[in-house]
Amino acid sequence: MIKVERKSSEKAEKAIESLRREKARSGSYNTPEVNAALREMFHGKCYICENKQITSYQIEHLVSHRGNADLKYDWNNLFLACAHCNNTKLDKYEPIIDCTKENVEALIAFRRTGYFGTDEKLLFEKLDDRIEVENTIKLLQEVYYGSTPQKKMESTILRRMLRKELSAFKEYVREYHEAEDEEKEDLKYLLQKELRDSSPFAAFKRWLIRDNREVYAELLGYIE
Repeated sequence: MIKVERKSSEKAEKAIESLRREKARSGSYNTPEVNAALREMFHGKCYICENKQITSYQIEHLVSHRGNADLKYDWNNLFLACAHCNNTKLDKYEPIIDCTKENVEALIAFRRTGYFGTDEKLLFEKLDDRIEVENTIKLLQEVYYGSTPQKKMESTILRRMLRKELSAFKEYVREYHEAEDEEKEDLKYLLQKELRDSSPFAAFKRWLIRDNREVYAELLGYIE
């Protein structure tokens, strides 16, 4: 989870207008305009797990509407989520961090330790004592480890995707550290891309750089 700006755009304006129409007739918030705007805003990623290889997108309410029309059709309350994360969160974790308003990476450290198998662990370190941070960490832990047999299988697949992304990223970082001149510039461009908001699992990649800031100080400029 990273901070994502809820910018004004043509797609966002169309989404807001479609929500006004649907609210007036008690219709569906799940409009083509809302889907298009959310996909653009969240770079095609689930806002919770940051996975981009999603086969089932869902529109998630940050604050469960429970029939409240104002919350149900509020553009600022709508987020793009994968089915796994949306069905994990439900209304169990409230309040959580609003990633369109706060810098999540300043509130939670995202780390992967160990190696494959039983030694591998995902750690979400609390950097702030607010209830929103605690609830977000609890949600992330359930997302990545599951709480039911089916969710545990889904979580295993998600961790496998994360592992592949981080392994490739670490290799790029190692190559960059060893490279010289033109090759180093090519790898620098690649790492810039890997550290952008649109990159899958960006929070984990950025914290890998932060945790090795003395070695990769020149890369900190891409994330801070």
